[in-house]
Amino acid sequence: MAGWTFLTNHAVVLSLMAKNPRITALELATATGITERAVRRIIADLVDVGYISKTKQGRGLRYHINENMPLRHHTHREVAIAQFLKTLGWKKKKNPETKNKGGGRFPNAT
Repeated sequence: MAGWTFLTNHAVVLSLMAKNPRITALELATATGITERAVRRIIADLVDVGYISKTKQGRGLRYHINENMPLRHHTHREVAIAQFLKTLGWKKKKNPETKNKGGGRFPNAT
């Protein structure tokens, strides 16, 4: 009997990105057991429909999840991606408060 899973490669890649926003395509490929090229196609799909965005951070990328996007299947469109990812063990990290709450360029200058 051929093996199968409940989650698609898109779901697995998205869940790994949610847990580690700085993960590389190569690391995703290794973790999922698919090629790096396939991972890059999945990333492009997720960016194209708005599930993720990416920003350059240092020499790498940081992935951001659009947690309000609904699941794609018509039977589950009322479920937001954040709910789905939480089911898979995602714990959203809160943004750290900045020490410079005043917003000035030189917070310690007097």
